[in-house]
Amino acid sequence: QNNDLAEVDFSLSSLPSVFQPFIDLDLKGIVFPAGNYTDSAYEAASFTILDQSDSVLYLAFSEYFFQTSSLAYYTTGPFNITIAEETCRYFNINTEIFGSIIPEVAKYSVTPYPVMLKLMSTEIPVISLQQDSFALEIQGSLEVLAVLPDSTTQSLLTL
Repeated sequence: QNNDLAEVDFSLSSLPSVFQPFIDLDLKGIVFPAGNYTDSAYEAASFTILDQSDSVLYLAFSEYFFQTSSLAYYTTGPFNITIAEETCRYFNINTEIFGSIIPEVAKYSVTPYPVMLKLMSTEIPVISLQQDSFALEIQGSLEVLAVLPDSTTQSLLTL
């Protein structure tokens, strides 16, 4: 499987076990940046799923699959997002509105200009699976920029 950002390589991690009512097929799925297959820095741990006989198909994904996905997508950049008036019709914040929230911004911008937000992941997102939960931790930064009349930008603040 692949898309423009990442590819998935599935391989058998053990021979299939064939039983009377079912087949147990263990696949190891590694996600990597498109066109850049590399061995994973993560260790794939084996796990078991509870034996249930009331469904036709069971799928289970390990932290390893999500960790390699996180690394691949971090590497290719989709965790970096720019929000501007052109990309989001509900986004209509200008420096005047931002200045009323953060007074320091008002000092730097007397004329109201449109604002652009740049959200950037600064570290590989960490994904952890618990028995009844899925946690995603993203470390990042937010840069607020004023869009000037000549289409250049001026950084107002970074968080």
